[in-house]
Amino acid sequence: MKVLGIESSCDETGVALVEAAPAGVPRVLAQALHSQADLHEAFGGVVPELASRDHIRRVLPLTRQVLAEAGATPAEIDLVAYTRGPGLAGALLVGAGVAVALGAALQRPTAGIHHLEGHLLSPFLADEAPRFPFVALLVSGGHTQLMRVDGVGRYALLGETVDDAAGEAFDKSAKLLGLGYPGGPALARLAAFGDPDAHELPRPLRHSGDLDFSFAGLKTAVLTRVNRLGPNVCEQSRADLAASTQQAIVDVLVAKSMQALQQTGLDRLVVAGGVGANARLRETLQKRVGQVGAFVHYPPPALCTDNGAMIALAAALRWQHGLLPADEPGAFDVRPRWPLAQVGSH
Repeated sequence: MKVLGIESSCDETGVALVEAAPAGVPRVLAQALHSQADLHEAFGGVVPELASRDHIRRVLPLTRQVLAEAGATPAEIDLVAYTRGPGLAGALLVGAGVAVALGAALQRPTAGIHHLEGHLLSPFLADEAPRFPFVALLVSGGHTQLMRVDGVGRYALLGETVDDAAGEAFDKSAKLLGLGYPGGPALARLAAFGDPDAHELPRPLRHSGDLDFSFAGLKTAVLTRVNRLGPNVCEQSRADLAASTQQAIVDVLVAKSMQALQQTGLDRLVVAGGVGANARLRETLQKRVGQVGAFVHYPPPALCTDNGAMIALAAALRWQHGLLPADEPGAFDVRPRWPLAQVGSH
């Protein structure tokens, strides 16, 4: 079975072709990704209308590229999967519309997939795939959640952010420091030259006793430090503040993840989403889980960001488990707000 996956939830257009058998881990035949970072850089953040228009321009050429690289024809596609939500409504509609049109033209079924389920399952494409059950840390620009995962479609929310996501904290702090877009990677690069102990910043909800997150207060603390440093701050001082900010975010994510492992009694942690590519987070988590005899899994680096492979993979795994949510022919909807816990096994 060959699954074409289309991801268009925000500012990346991703297309991939994945092959699946009734058993075993599906494999990626080809994938292509276009980032809109340059498009949105002048605005310091994603402009939804521009994002939607760029998806329209990119999705079909990327689809042709993927099929050519896989040596496949459109007639060989058995299923077209797309991101139903959550995400930007206009951007989601582009991917959904193209997927349903392709399905109708090829007389193939289509399936709307949850964006976060794609991230959550993406580590199964790594060389060392996880085993169920595990705790998942979904951490990106729009989402910070801890989930218990007992199998495909069997997800239970353990905790989530009550305000800003971790990725937002990275991006907003980077903007306060005068760094470029996207802010998270820029802040991490600058942090490599700074002292993480230079500034005493808050670790919100670190000792709250629950598994919820909060990063809005950290952003406010960074703003206070920036104002104190003044407009003529030297590069080393900016690097120190970047390193201290990154360390505060990492400390909270690691503490909550370890707490989730302890509370569930599980010994496997999966980290997915764009922030999961952060080197400081990976280094710290690897050390902490090793100390308690646990294991941590990540998707391949190229699949940390939004991509079509994770959408095709999620559809393929659901097909293998008899859980594929096939759409009615010619009909589709998008769900800009869609809690992962509501996806379930139906």
